[in-house]
Amino acid sequence: SVGGRRWRMRLLAACLWCLFSVSCAGGEAVVASRKKGEVQKHLRRLNKPPIKTIQSPDGDIIDCVHVSHQPAFDHPFLRDHKIQMQPSYHPEGLYDDAENTMQHHVDAADSITQLWHINGRCPVDTVPIRRTKKEDVLRATSVRRYGKKKHRSVPKPRSANPDLVNESGHQHAIAYVEGDKYYGAKATINVWDPSIQQPNEFSLSQIWILGGSFGEDLNSIEAGWQVVSPDLYGDNNTRLFTYWT
Repeated sequence: SVGGRRWRMRLLAACLWCLFSVSCAGGEAVVASRKKGEVQKHLRRLNKPPIKTIQSPDGDIIDCVHVSHQPAFDHPFLRDHKIQMQPSYHPEGLYDDAENTMQHHVDAADSITQLWHINGRCPVDTVPIRRTKKEDVLRATSVRRYGKKKHRSVPKPRSANPDLVNESGHQHAIAYVEGDKYYGAKATINVWDPSIQQPNEFSLSQIWILGGSFGEDLNSIEAGWQVVSPDLYGDNNTRLFTYWT
């Protein structure tokens, strides 16, 4: 009868919908499992076995990793690199031994500690590394993009008075020197606590040493204070950072 055919068609449609739902659920489970495995693999690669672990009052976990096991040496060009803890020579006139010794005691007395130092310090021959958590990686647009700097975010310092109209929202003040040879650099940087509201905003103050041009041969070493919210750390805390290419 017509009513029987309609009932069978509805039953068939319901069965097909159930199969479709189960298939979708199964597909989502596979994708989720694959992503979880990818995240765990990435965390194992980033977080090196620590010699000592320190819990920071702000929730961070600081791993004291042996200097030879730090993630920088995962780079193919550095895997056989032998660490030189002290330079083999000092350029003539760069240091005065008496002044250097005196300044060392002054710096030690006036040194600024980080928050996690309240609960301990890392042993000699280790470097402190903030442990990367699963939540940190999941905040990135993809697992492979986590922690990577976008190429367009490297501004070329053309002037101490930049053209803010053409900087795509990147506002900065720069004092710089170029040319000649440089054997070292240092800076005293205030620690500010700016309010960051948008997910793609960041604020930093740093010392920056550059070599090469702004193409494929760029060599950059940076260190300073930054607030990146919430993409990288998931909070608005001011943090010490280093970056190199």
